[in-house]
Amino acid sequence: MKSKNTRGREIKEEPCDIRTEFQRDRDRIIHSKAFRRLKHKTQVFISPEGDHYRTRLTHTLEVAQISRTIARALRLNEDLTEAIALGHDLGHTPFGHAGEFALNKVCIYGFKHNEQSIRVVEKLERKGKGLNLTWEVRDGIINHPTVGKPSTLEGKVVRLSDKIAYINHDIDDAIRARILSEKDLPLEYTKVLGATSRARINNMIHDIVKNSMNKNDIIMSKDMEKSMNSLRKFMFENVYVGSKAKEHELKAHNMLRQLYEYFIINKELLPMEYQDMIDINNEPIERVVCDYIAGMTDRYSINIFSKLFIPASWKEM
Repeated sequence: MKSKNTRGREIKEEPCDIRTEFQRDRDRIIHSKAFRRLKHKTQVFISPEGDHYRTRLTHTLEVAQISRTIARALRLNEDLTEAIALGHDLGHTPFGHAGEFALNKVCIYGFKHNEQSIRVVEKLERKGKGLNLTWEVRDGIINHPTVGKPSTLEGKVVRLSDKIAYINHDIDDAIRARILSEKDLPLEYTKVLGATSRARINNMIHDIVKNSMNKNDIIMSKDMEKSMNSLRKFMFENVYVGSKAKEHELKAHNMLRQLYEYFIINKELLPMEYQDMIDINNEPIERVVCDYIAGMTDRYSINIFSKLFIPASWKEM
């Protein structure tokens, strides 16, 4: 996808004299507040004490690195690829998918993190002005989940790179947490994918490049794709559901639900920019409260919950 052929932005802007349109999008995402908050949002392990566990930010950077490697090998647009990768999880909630599940359950409009990522870049950043990104970047962001159908090859690269990144770094974190060991991984999958995270990532990237070369699609070989999806299923069964990595998810779920219910009936305690969205922009309160909670980091949501629901010790003045 060439930058000069972009479908453009919702609000037309004068072009930059030294950057392409997709470079500008990448830069806007990196400088956004939502991007900075990713460093304190859960990937899999809630508030881990170790310094080397992934966060939503490090996940995003790993997706961007894998995506750029594939894009460069296939001579695709690296700037577009990177912009999509850096922006794909901007709408993720605190506490990872536990937070997403909680908001989807309590909000009458439902909640999906990819849709929230689009809401972030279109409406929530810059106090309601949004980032005014190009159509191609927004298309890649909304379509990055497995069921998505990106319109560009660059978007398809990110969709696959996201899975490659989280499957392998989540295995790495699970081994670090002693939930798994390498020998626990089914041999029938690792024989195809590789025996270490480094080998698996390298093999998957090479497989995509080899099978997508000179094709108008981004694909994996059938054996590689089957093994990757099977290993992903293994991770759901052994790490993502029911393991000690998830033992605090119910607490996180209940906490976000109580925050949601509290702000629905106490909208005057929302930050002013969110109150304006309700009173001036006529946004539904349910959606705006979701916006506020989804934008929280793990530690900020815990702090707000403590102030609202946990009595403080009395101190003599």
